[in-house]
Amino acid sequence: MARQRVPGGRNRPSSKDRAPSRPGINVNRPGSHGNMALCRSSTLWIVSSGILIMGIAYVSYQGYLQTRVNTPLSVPSAVSNSGLSDPTRFWGSYRPGVYFGMKTRSPYDLLSGLMWFIPDQITQNDIGFRHWCEQGDNLARYGWVKHDGENFGVQEIFDRNLKLTTSFVKRPGGDRGGDWTARIRVEQNHTKKVTQMVSLFFYFGLDEKAEGALLPVLDASDALRMNEISGTSPTLGSFRVKFVENGQAKQHFHAKLISPGPQSYTDLVMRQLRRYEDKQAAIGLDPTSNVEGDPNLLVYQVNAVTPFELDVVFESGANMAGRVEGELVGNLYTDALKQLERDYDLAFEAQFHLQNKGFSRQDVDFAQAALSNMVGGIGYFYGHSLVQSDSNPQAVQYWDAPLYSAVPSRSFFPRGFLWDEGFHNLLIAKWNPKISADILAHWLDLINVEGWIPREQILGLEARAKVPAEFVVQHNKNANPPTLLLALESMMHAKENRQSTWFREFLVRVWPRLELWYDWFNTSQQGPVPGSFRWRGRNGTADRELNPKTLTSGLDDYPRASHPTEDERHLDLRCWMALASKLMADIGRLIGMDHEKYSATSEFLHDNMFLNEMHWSEKHKAYLDFGFHTEDIRLERPPINSKTHRPGMPKPEKIRVTKTPPKLQYVPQLGYNSLFPFILQIIDPSSPKLAAVLADLEDPQKLFTPYGLRSLSQSASLYMKRNTEHDPPYWRGPIWININFLAVRALKHYADAPGPNQYRAQKVYLKLRQAVIGNVIREYHRTGYIWEQYHDKTGHGQGCRPFTGWSALTVLMMGETY
Repeated sequence: MARQRVPGGRNRPSSKDRAPSRPGINVNRPGSHGNMALCRSSTLWIVSSGILIMGIAYVSYQGYLQTRVNTPLSVPSAVSNSGLSDPTRFWGSYRPGVYFGMKTRSPYDLLSGLMWFIPDQITQNDIGFRHWCEQGDNLARYGWVKHDGENFGVQEIFDRNLKLTTSFVKRPGGDRGGDWTARIRVEQNHTKKVTQMVSLFFYFGLDEKAEGALLPVLDASDALRMNEISGTSPTLGSFRVKFVENGQAKQHFHAKLISPGPQSYTDLVMRQLRRYEDKQAAIGLDPTSNVEGDPNLLVYQVNAVTPFELDVVFESGANMAGRVEGELVGNLYTDALKQLERDYDLAFEAQFHLQNKGFSRQDVDFAQAALSNMVGGIGYFYGHSLVQSDSNPQAVQYWDAPLYSAVPSRSFFPRGFLWDEGFHNLLIAKWNPKISADILAHWLDLINVEGWIPREQILGLEARAKVPAEFVVQHNKNANPPTLLLALESMMHAKENRQSTWFREFLVRVWPRLELWYDWFNTSQQGPVPGSFRWRGRNGTADRELNPKTLTSGLDDYPRASHPTEDERHLDLRCWMALASKLMADIGRLIGMDHEKYSATSEFLHDNMFLNEMHWSEKHKAYLDFGFHTEDIRLERPPINSKTHRPGMPKPEKIRVTKTPPKLQYVPQLGYNSLFPFILQIIDPSSPKLAAVLADLEDPQKLFTPYGLRSLSQSASLYMKRNTEHDPPYWRGPIWININFLAVRALKHYADAPGPNQYRAQKVYLKLRQAVIGNVIREYHRTGYIWEQYHDKTGHGQGCRPFTGWSALTVLMMGETY
């Protein structure tokens, strides 16, 4: 720090340090007042110029700060192959938000999808039109039963009394990404044979901003029927689509439309429907409303009697001259699909060994469906986020970029979430590590020059249409758990990965991005004392929340300090940084990068003595957060003002009232947060603290249930308490599979580690593993779905469904593949 200038003393310049007088100038001579005026004028000019320069510099610096939030990191891309350079993954079922659709991994290109309704199920207020995966459709069950993530997929959809089976098979070849065929089979969902009509729609459209052309080829004898589509796009070149039917078709219709994007397809198609009295009162697309110009959406419709089968054949122009083996339709398609299914069964058993472990065929079917929905839920998105920083008065656009990512829920969260994606890839990496590496690379390419990654990715008009406006903008102060590192850590543990050239090259590409991401966490989320960390983003002025949420932690309403301050120390974030430090050191050693600073930090954050000093409460015998907290806090309704309140007016909302002033202390809320030193395996196997954690895991009055670990102990004051008058508890009691997986994995680690708690860890491991697996499978067969969370008293699935994101980690627990 610079020394202060004070009169006299040792800071006063000595005579030899003073500026010498200018020779030849007599300050007392006549006319010196004019010189003094000139001097004052010069001084004012210098000061004014300085202020102006400082102002310009300040404005320039503020402008620079405004650009940082949406400036990409200038290092080579982590994604090595994309678009046509990766033909194996060029085409796929990359539209998880619709019941079935095919899409390329190229921006603004051709996409396709399925729609349907059941004519005799129409009610006065609802046609029962299906397209987007919607919770409100209340389907008995839907989801992939087999999907390998690259070559094929088979999905079953149970809609009222119909069963739809959608499948696809890809064929490599040519230089435009190959060909594919999709099959839609519709049949009765019961043994009683009755005539059942179904109306199927299959469309091809050019995505928002896409260039190209779509031309219908109509039937010579039926002007309402479209037999084929011919088209072009910059990526695909020329292509052809054929519709091949097997069954009793009653009527055909088609539409040529112009759409602003896929977010409008449902409404646009429904508006074209009319009743044809001359065709048995059939409901079909109205060709009189077809556009005159060039359409960017073509819709094929067939009304048919079940059972009915439709093959949709896409052929690249490079292959249209005809393959030697013929078109992929009929028996040729059936045989190709059966072979792929057999290969999938063999690969699944080789990876997870479930039959060898004694699981029933029904249990194996569940596990295959869970994995298939995970990889079948991978989407390809392109667009930009809306972001904001303290330097930006308004939200600004992130740069346009692709994202290849699994999604938590096709119906409720059909987009990328940073918090979820690391858990997703714990499973995906076991099935196909190259897919996981591709996913992680896409996420890391979204890092900006600050080292920040927006935690929720809402890219493209179709994705944005499913998100309320208040959740779209992401702030660069806000972190999210770096769970991508969980997947990287798992991949590092696999010997075949560490020894492979492709994996080392992948790590070299992502290393500079990982370094910057780590540094961003280490600086932006640092806590009040060395070795402590604090999640930003808590709103201490939210007077309607019983406990201000910590959305950035991923645990949302999990109880933290009641009054957010800068003095908070968040246990889970400290443990994430311990994991990150160790992993960075391990990766650095493997690829020959500088790892010493990460090794030193890892050693410090894994030191149990420092961990205990900062987060162990001897009073509560648990690891806890620390902060400005009081337990004596309530939600109360303010008194009604009888002078202004009128009958029928809503009552004022409840607000939080602090009964006893807060003080700096440990936050006595035992739950998932308390387990982080255990679930991230930071506690030493010989530590006496491990025995206390295991006791809490086993205690049914605290965390253990016959269905898995509840998120908050029954002894906690906020157990199952609403956070606002309207918000039900979320992470305050329900069972979440991602944390249960980490707990089961940690129990296996401690069961294998010599120490005084080894036998007890083994006992709890067997008990908890069986509880979680048994309940998830039971609920799947009872309800048809894997769920977001499970009730801690009944085990019943709740929240959104299907939730085959991190809840699919049940497969790894079944296979004991950690």
